[in-house]
Amino acid sequence: MNNHQFDVIVVGAGGAGLMAGLYASRTAKTAVISKLYPTRSHTGAAQGGISAALGNLEEDRIEWHTYDSIKGSDYLGDQDAIEFMCQEAPQAVLELEHMGLPFDRTPEGRISQRPFGGHTNNDTGKPVSRACHAADRTGHMILQTLYQQCIKNDVNFYDEYQVVDLLTNNGKAVGVIAVELSSGELHTFHAKSVILATGGHGRIFEVTSNAYAYTGDGAALVLRKGIPLEDLEFFQFHPTGIYKLGILITEGVRGDGGVLINGNGERFMPKYAPSVKDLASRDVVSRAIYTEIREGRGIGGSNYVYLDVRPETVNKYAALDGRTNPDGSAYTVTGEEILKKLPDIIDFCRVYLGVDPVTQMMPIQPTAHYTMGGIPTNKFGQVIVDDKNTVYPGLYAAGECACVSVHGGNRLGTNSLLDLVVFGKYAGLTAAEYANKTDFESLPSGSEEEIKALFDAMKHGSGTENAFDISTAMKSVMFDLVGIYRTEKDMEKAIEKVRELQVRYKEIKVADTGKIFNTDLINAWELGNMLEIAELIAISALNRKESRGGHSREDYPKRNDVEWLKHTLVKKENGKVELNYKPVTITKYQPKERVY
Repeated sequence: MNNHQFDVIVVGAGGAGLMAGLYASRTAKTAVISKLYPTRSHTGAAQGGISAALGNLEEDRIEWHTYDSIKGSDYLGDQDAIEFMCQEAPQAVLELEHMGLPFDRTPEGRISQRPFGGHTNNDTGKPVSRACHAADRTGHMILQTLYQQCIKNDVNFYDEYQVVDLLTNNGKAVGVIAVELSSGELHTFHAKSVILATGGHGRIFEVTSNAYAYTGDGAALVLRKGIPLEDLEFFQFHPTGIYKLGILITEGVRGDGGVLINGNGERFMPKYAPSVKDLASRDVVSRAIYTEIREGRGIGGSNYVYLDVRPETVNKYAALDGRTNPDGSAYTVTGEEILKKLPDIIDFCRVYLGVDPVTQMMPIQPTAHYTMGGIPTNKFGQVIVDDKNTVYPGLYAAGECACVSVHGGNRLGTNSLLDLVVFGKYAGLTAAEYANKTDFESLPSGSEEEIKALFDAMKHGSGTENAFDISTAMKSVMFDLVGIYRTEKDMEKAIEKVRELQVRYKEIKVADTGKIFNTDLINAWELGNMLEIAELIAISALNRKESRGGHSREDYPKRNDVEWLKHTLVKKENGKVELNYKPVTITKYQPKERVY
């Protein structure tokens, strides 16, 4: 075994992991472990912007941002955490700017901002420009900027190491075990604090915007230590994924004036969201698209609609909507301006679809995009293990793998990058503070042998099952039966099928028996993570007998605040699933009907 020792270990090198590593490294010896080279992390795929009530183009207020996030969460978000995030937002964005992030600029030199779904002027109810952006590659710029800062600050990086076990002792996190992908060797990382920033688990679904590496690793690691996951039933389907591929087309397209068109050539969002129309929250827009398709108004009867950002269309509907620029002039765009604002989106469509968005409409369908649920934490990144918010010593989480909960039942666009930056920062600060006040605990014995035995069984055992076949079946089951619309019958069927796949998984055998970059073996291990989480998603969704945010049940179509204004906590120990609930934190915004 190869042994390493650091005060703070960060698992994952996306936006949250780099932010945590940067802040922890200022006071503690810190290492970041990533199964990817850091700048290839999935944060780089985030396109449209990061939210902050800067008011650079028009009036905006932190209180409006807070209320929009609470309303967008369908009142399941914890309001103290949301208030904290929105208050931190302006400073977080300015800090990124000072680190060197090249935001787009207004003519006066301020950070440019664009409208995004669910973000409004609370006085008028109209969309407000709140998303700070760097063209349509904001996440990429955040990732590059933070990585440069971490290198400058001498953060230790272990790139292309797959963490496969969380080490605990005496009820505390004490390190991790990782496979060095280039050699197949196991490494033990001994730490005082462990921060999980491993991203989401969207690869559970068949059509997804998520990177190939988004397999729920961090969530699965804590599940195996008896720690519950929170609100897994709430998974967001982004309205505009490229048809069949799921590659994301940013909400910024609609923020810049794009509209959704059905098979009858009609703009349909005004009938679902009369006030903000195409800029309603993502759950509302996804259900609207799916409803149009189910009722036969897809393009040519198929299961997609069009997103239209051609200048003539944008200008037409901007005039009909009475949309104006901040100076009061009529809002118009040219083809050159569309190219400047959305360069990556236009390239995606040209390459993958053979469609030029400046002159043609883009075929889109909802795509599995983001989990609102995850590892329960407080606003300082500390992992909590029960309905009493008991902290697990030495263990922290941030980013999409964590559930603070600032997104509740539905996340507003651009709040994810804000979540990464704010809570990644505080997880790093808190983990370093804890590490500087405690001593190293001893490591548990036998952990390396368990991992070796698991991998040897996959490579040399007598099993006959193939990981690809099981993975394909799981993704189809989850997308078809636990997707945008859900019913008791479908979810019961999904649970049954996933459990059958879990049994088959025990007989899995990989073809590659080598050690160097054995992706077959790693894919098989990741599949085990996804199967565990898939089962708990379906069980959590089956037990929540209401519709709220991204969880939409056709057999329980109404939100039920009397019985279900609470967070789900789910875990599985010794083969038995245990469900518990904890109250939502409400400060000053009482739940009411969402109207867009």
